[in-house]
Amino acid sequence: MATIGYANLPVPGGGDAPTWPAALADLATAIDPHLWQQVTNKAQRDSLYAGAPVGTAVTAANGSLWIKTVAGSNTWATIWEPLESWRAITPASGYQAADYAPVCRIDRGQVHLRGRLQRVDGTVFPLSGVKIASVPADCKPTAYGNWAGGSSIAGDPSIGVGRLEVLGPSSSTSLGVAGDIIWYSQDGSGVPWVDLSGYYWLD
Repeated sequence: MATIGYANLPVPGGGDAPTWPAALADLATAIDPHLWQQVTNKAQRDSLYAGAPVGTAVTAANGSLWIKTVAGSNTWATIWEPLESWRAITPASGYQAADYAPVCRIDRGQVHLRGRLQRVDGTVFPLSGVKIASVPADCKPTAYGNWAGGSSIAGDPSIGVGRLEVLGPSSSTSLGVAGDIIWYSQDGSGVPWVDLSGYYWLD
């Protein structure tokens, strides 16, 4: 049986007439990995195409497009996905939203956060590292996340920025466990509220 094209597609000829059904089945099998497969969502993609060969393209109704990068594993390159909705961050005991609800969402391996937190009793934050919130389970970083977080620049104390850290499994401390957000004040005065705006990598 002859093959054609870069994909080496097997094309039945006259000599294959006695076994044409099998020959056509071979052709369909060879073509199949080069088609754009269609699924409802990412979960269905992972269920149906975990064993697909490298280069398999899968699309979803929402416009998502993924390309398989590792055979026999659900490892994909994301060509495009719509942004997911913002989801709630859970304030730690003694903390609550301040003006803007604390939320997060994942975008291509990054967790983005926004919103503010304050003490329920209106006092300033403790002077050393303190747990102020927790992110959803799928937003926990493999190692840890770290960024500069804004804080009040009016009144007393007047502090512009501090350090925020999201703990991963290997960075858990006495302050918290994986997924907890820890605030470190810039100086020893404490702050009346913290802006969570920032992002970190999941891996």
